[in-house]
Amino acid sequence: MGVNSSTGAKLTLDEVHHSQHDPHKPTSSLSDIILGGQDGLVNVLGVILGLAAATGDTRVVLVAGLATTFAESISMGAVAYTTTLADASYYESEREREYRHIQEVPRLEREEVREIYLRKGFQGELLDRIVETITANEDVWVAVMMAEEHKLTPVKRGSAFRSALIVGISAIVGSLIPLSPFVILPVQTSMWVSILITAITLFLVGSYKARTTVGNPGRSGLEMAAIGTISAMAGYAIGLLFKVSTP
Repeated sequence: MGVNSSTGAKLTLDEVHHSQHDPHKPTSSLSDIILGGQDGLVNVLGVILGLAAATGDTRVVLVAGLATTFAESISMGAVAYTTTLADASYYESEREREYRHIQEVPRLEREEVREIYLRKGFQGELLDRIVETITANEDVWVAVMMAEEHKLTPVKRGSAFRSALIVGISAIVGSLIPLSPFVILPVQTSMWVSILITAITLFLVGSYKARTTVGNPGRSGLEMAAIGTISAMAGYAIGLLFKVSTP
């Protein structure tokens, strides 16, 4: 039991729970951060491992790593931008189509609403009231069809630039992590340190993702670390295959 500070009245447990902020953190940017960061980590690690194994030249590794870092960040940002715009266009086209269907074949669209809520377990008079309530307002009707039939959520065109910026910056940050050991350590040592810090970073990102969404933090972290590290090791294998002999 709690107390309402303005009235002094006691609150029920339900009221106390309802007054608290939702503990789940917003995840709208999380997928963009993970997309850019993981891509930068894995791709740059693969490139620099391949070059390190093939040449053993620190300067070549750093130049190629930095070139890949910035080319990757721009590319990933552009992909995020165009993808967001494409998703927004698709949502808008489907919404317009639903408005047309409601106006042209309302009986069929009303039956679709009935079928949706029938599958959810509603029956009889309650089902009739739900259908009547939803179909009484075209905007509500279309919103229900978009969410329940098409499984689509609104996408704001204005978020495209923000998404591109987050993905691009995350890709740069992620790319610099495996590259950093080559600045201060010998090539052979840097290779293994780079693999280690990349695996640790991927594990932490995977664990954080599970904690803020749904899943087992340990398992999610291990999965992301294993997949990313194994993918990057492909670059190392290619480097060994085409190793350049030095005089």
